[in-house]
Amino acid sequence: MASLKELKGRINSVKSTQKITKAKQMVAAAKLRKAQMAAESARPFAERMAAVMASLATKMAGRDDAPKLFRGTGSDNRHLLVLVNTDKGLCGGLNSNLVKEAKAKARKLTAEGKDVYFYLVGRKGRAPIKRDYANRIEQMFDTSEVRTPGYAEAEAITAELIDLFEAGKFDVAHLIYPTFKSALAQDPTSVQLIPVPAAEIAETSAAAVEYEPDEEEILAELLPRYLKTQLFGALLEREASEQGASMTAMDNATRNAGDLINKLTIQYNRSRQAAITTELIEIIAGAEAL
Repeated sequence: MASLKELKGRINSVKSTQKITKAKQMVAAAKLRKAQMAAESARPFAERMAAVMASLATKMAGRDDAPKLFRGTGSDNRHLLVLVNTDKGLCGGLNSNLVKEAKAKARKLTAEGKDVYFYLVGRKGRAPIKRDYANRIEQMFDTSEVRTPGYAEAEAITAELIDLFEAGKFDVAHLIYPTFKSALAQDPTSVQLIPVPAAEIAETSAAAVEYEPDEEEILAELLPRYLKTQLFGALLEREASEQGASMTAMDNATRNAGDLINKLTIQYNRSRQAAITTELIEIIAGAEAL
């Protein structure tokens, strides 16, 4: 049985941990509202961009002069998984769920005879992917140097992905990122990024639109912008998901610390009472002996 000194030290240690988790919970709660508003505000823009791309994609479908980002390489053997993880931990199972989704996608593609490679965004997804796919990591993008990743980071990622695509490093790219639902739910989402999935986009809009100067020139300009929008939205969703998951995880940790403190306090009081009772018995026994 632990001594009174050990129990008291453990209680103080858990109380210190509880103060830290409580503080992190409050910080995450303060950041969550701003991150959630940013993510939700970006969604209509992304949807409108998809509608414009749908009209163009419908007109360009099956044409040999369509941009390469739209028509693809003509093969689908090499697949690149763009995994968007967080840079910080202490956010529950958010990162592990994203890694699980990426690994499940990789296993499915491998079973179909495809070659799978990874493009990792964020630091927390690196270690688990390296353990199973050390030789399959094509490139990593670090977002830990900036306070809040934004459009500049989305542009940089897009530029690197386009360079890899033009160099023939992959045929198809899939984007895996968390979609913020609430502080309790952040769903891993997987979408095809490159080439732009024309059939899926075409369903979003059937409006007849006239373009000037022509569809080819506009599509060549809008395709990279569309990719930037997708990645920018994924980064915003990641920030909101991280703060929501962190707030929930720290709230649970604070509650668990409180329960542990109560249990340790009861154990401490019982041990202290037992020690006092033993001392009293010894004193009484000594007095009777006299």
